[in-house]
Amino acid sequence: MSLIRYIHEQPDWPRFQWNEANLLPLLADIRHRQGRLVGRMQCLGFPLRAEASLANLTADVIKSSAIEGEFLDPRQVRSSVARRLGMDFAGAVPTGRGVDAVVEMLLDATRKYREPLTEERLFGWHAALFPTGRSGLRPITVGAWRPAAADPMQVVSGPPGRERIHFEAPEAGRLEREVTAFLSWFESANGLDPVLKAGVAHFWFVTLHPFEDGNGRISRAIGDLALARAEGTADRFYSLSTQIEAEKKQYYLKLEQSQRGELDITAWLEWFLSCLGRAIDGAETALAGVLRKARTWERINREMSVNERQRLVINRLLDGFEGKLTTSKYALLAKCSADTALRDIKLLLDRSILIQEAGGGRNTGYRLAEAESA
Repeated sequence: MSLIRYIHEQPDWPRFQWNEANLLPLLADIRHRQGRLVGRMQCLGFPLRAEASLANLTADVIKSSAIEGEFLDPRQVRSSVARRLGMDFAGAVPTGRGVDAVVEMLLDATRKYREPLTEERLFGWHAALFPTGRSGLRPITVGAWRPAAADPMQVVSGPPGRERIHFEAPEAGRLEREVTAFLSWFESANGLDPVLKAGVAHFWFVTLHPFEDGNGRISRAIGDLALARAEGTADRFYSLSTQIEAEKKQYYLKLEQSQRGELDITAWLEWFLSCLGRAIDGAETALAGVLRKARTWERINREMSVNERQRLVINRLLDGFEGKLTTSKYALLAKCSADTALRDIKLLLDRSILIQEAGGGRNTGYRLAEAESA
């Protein structure tokens, strides 16, 4: 009898088990916090909900890629998400094909959460992640399950030369029937709470690792799809990937421990639900930024009527501006002359919308007055 090293080699695989008594209190707490957060966001009105969703979808794309060691330009990601949501936002920049593809995958998962998860849809997501047919410089099979030539598929983390092997996925010859079983379970009305289903699905799919690359990002997208079903909304008001990235060491440790254990995945689900709870708590920070922006514009609109240049620059400051705002930077952002920029700034100073920082000369800096009380 061969030695069982990994969970997918267990005789009863994939009949997962868990301790409901341990999980139900966590699940009930998550459901309560989800309902409270969604309720608060619904009271804000469409523009602010859209702003919050933009912030969290942007974070989800950036952090899910960062978990895999791929670092995307936040400005490009935000521009890509905003454009696909039909939102105007200051500081929009041209986006690369790779960024647009990752954004398209996540938006397909969350905006179309009612549509069934199918083999064809997963292939589309994978093809979107690797539009050139390469992972870095390495050619890979795209839009299809990994071939036997890719075996053994080892799941690793860490920098090159210091990788840690967490487990080996099932061999390629098993993938067709394994993924068919997974998809059938995922779409079945089996009475499992969608939040719990998100945790099981994440673990199951990452165990299969059916693609040559991109499995982690697709696993998290599947989880986001299940969470969108749980909440009944396409808007994302928190980012689970952001929290997973912050706890990446524990994330890989829990996956590894569960891969090397029996079919009882209670420990993994406890960690997943706890991590999800911390992600929902973290949404308060993002919500504070959205509310700050709303308060700032309420005050500005009471004080004066701003032109499009001023609106663009103020939004850029509210969206996160690196360094200090100067006349030359204003002119660059607003695509106007230095004289026009100076006139715009003077009007904003006169209405106490901007505050001049200490110092003077050509590098005089300005900041939003609202930031003083936010």
